[in-house]
This record gives sequence, C-alpha cells and structure tokens, in this order.
Amino acid sequence: MKTYDENNVFAKMLKGDIPVNKIYEDDHAIAFADIHPKAPVHLLVIPKGAYTDFSDFTARASNDEISGFFKAVGKVAEQQGLPENGYRLVMNTGRDGGQEVPHLHVHILAGKKLPM
Repeated sequence: MKTYDENNVFAKMLKGDIPVNKIYEDDHAIAFADIHPKAPVHLLVIPKGAYTDFSDFTARASNDEISGFFKAVGKVAEQQGLPENGYRLVMNTGRDGGQEVPHLHVHILAGKKLPM
C-alpha cells in the first residue's frame, strides 16, 4: 500500500490551503472544473478521505464512503445536465494508469462526442 501524501494538491484543497471553486460538495466529496480540460466539460470529483487511488479506496474506505462518493459523482453529472447527451468517467490508478495526483479522483468528460 502506498503512503498518502498529505501535501498533494487535492489534499491541500481539502485542507483549505489552496482555494478551489467547488461546483458540488457533500459529506463525502467535492467537485470542481479541471484546470487542464480535455473536453468542453471536464470536471473532477474527489473523496474527502485520504485515499491514494482506486485500490486504496476500495481496500480501506467504509461502505458509506464508497457509496457516498459514487453517488456524488452521479449527482454532479446530473446537476450539470450531462445524462441527456452522455459523458465519460475516467479513473486513473497509478503511474502506468496515467494518474498524476496521488489522491483518488474521477474525471467527468462531456460536451462533445469523445474518441475511444
């Protein structure tokens, strides 16, 4: 298991050390726009708990945290009106999976037909 880096950018956002323009927040997650968008709509949803990636999250998070986080992802998509035309969820895990920030996060991509 990887050690969680309390100084990663998302941890700093959660602690209030870095300002974040939240578009959604509940007990389990926050969501905000990606600063390097790969689609017309590119949002990030992160859990409030200290989890490095999907493997860490599913191994250590409580059932309430897991359920709450995934429900938050769905709520964000719904609030942004994305279900009508569709959207893509991406969750990178580890270096080879393309994960850049060592805090679990889901990318929500939408706004155009996305290539495979």
